[in-house]
Amino acid sequence: MASPPLAVSPAEAAPVLDLLTVPQVMVRLQLGRSAVYDLLRSGQLASITLGRARRIPTHALTDFIHTRLDQEAAA
Repeated sequence: MASPPLAVSPAEAAPVLDLLTVPQVMVRLQLGRSAVYDLLRSGQLASITLGRARRIPTHALTDFIHTRLDQEAAA
């Protein structure tokens, strides 16, 4: 006799994507607003736009930090 399929909630099926606001990134990087927007504008820090709101995925911030650490180590 076959067992019934397990129910999977949508939250378990899709990976969680945490999004940060610019002020949250400012606090984490200890940078000013203009510096964070410069990183976004230059493409060094990836972001998405939702309407007029700019959001930075946590993995993009982690990738940015790892890239900068690698650059510092190579210098």
